[in-house]
Amino acid sequence: MWARVSLFTQFCVVSPPVGRPHETDIHSSDGSPSSSHQNPKSTAKWAASLENLLEDPEGVKRFREFLKKEFSEENVLFWLACEDFKKTQDKKQMQEKAKEIYMTFLSSKASSQVNVEGQSRLNEKILEEPHPLMFQKLQDQIFNLMKYDSYSRFLKSDLFLKHKRTEEEEEDPPDAQTAAKRASRIYNT
Repeated sequence: MWARVSLFTQFCVVSPPVGRPHETDIHSSDGSPSSSHQNPKSTAKWAASLENLLEDPEGVKRFREFLKKEFSEENVLFWLACEDFKKTQDKKQMQEKAKEIYMTFLSSKASSQVNVEGQSRLNEKILEEPHPLMFQKLQDQIFNLMKYDSYSRFLKSDLFLKHKRTEEEEEDPPDAQTAAKRASRIYNT
């Protein structure tokens, strides 16, 4: 059961959604950014919209951490898998990925089943003739579920707030504050 999810997450590379501008899509196989550089105030971007969060590899990593604790990581994994699937050009590879998505997230025997309406209407026959948007309706349902449910809880979570505080401290280190206070005391007296 977990082997399929682990195998799946190894090839599920985190990159920005199709058609959206992005700075980089170079990531390690575990989905983490290949460099340690973060954009300043990434939490502000994440808080602006779920779309912004999902475009940022570090944001996806933090959101996955949060969803894992809530036992709903499969939602973001499914969404990411669908984004990756849409970029697939090779017909054989598309069939393999479609089957993997179906078996991992949509079938009644799925190891990480997502809760979407109408999933029973998507049967294995559709996997024989896959097309890039075959999962779009289901992906949209999961996106809305995350947007109106788990995303708002994520923004209030200790995990997000701690990351935000760390970011703020890095931007305005305590030594700089005390140096500024010292300077103002010297010149204001």
